[in-house]
Amino acid sequence: MKAVIQRVRSASVDVDGERVGECGHGLLVLLGVAEGDTEADLDKLLTKMVKLRIFEDENGKMNRSVQDIDGEMLVVSQFTLLANYRHGNRPDFLGAAAPAEANRLYELFLERAAGLVRHVGHGVFGADMQVSLVNDGPVTIVMESDVLTGKK
Repeated sequence: MKAVIQRVRSASVDVDGERVGECGHGLLVLLGVAEGDTEADLDKLLTKMVKLRIFEDENGKMNRSVQDIDGEMLVVSQFTLLANYRHGNRPDFLGAAAPAEANRLYELFLERAAGLVRHVGHGVFGADMQVSLVNDGPVTIVMESDVLTGKK
């Protein structure tokens, strides 16, 4: 799994002009599920993500997690994070999980995240979405489950 995590003041996602998900102060997570990803990968990634100390404490130091600040999350499925751009100019997405498995792990990610933070908004799997955010910092981190599990 690969995630782009952005610390946000707020974020939202619309489908066909209708707001389908949003969050306040917290994390916008763009989540890509790769072929071969497992629930263990999901758990490692999510656990690290919600404990990542990227929010400021009273001294202005990044010393608090999204859980520490009682923050929120917006999670948006994004298979394009798995783009292979090595050859030619048109990326392929052969490294992305098959849609049924990617959706299963995405839904499981949402379910487990909801047990860890106050509010979890989300996009619509497979939809054409418009994502808006107010990036805070900016703080943006790319996180890969393979790095956390030692596969890479």
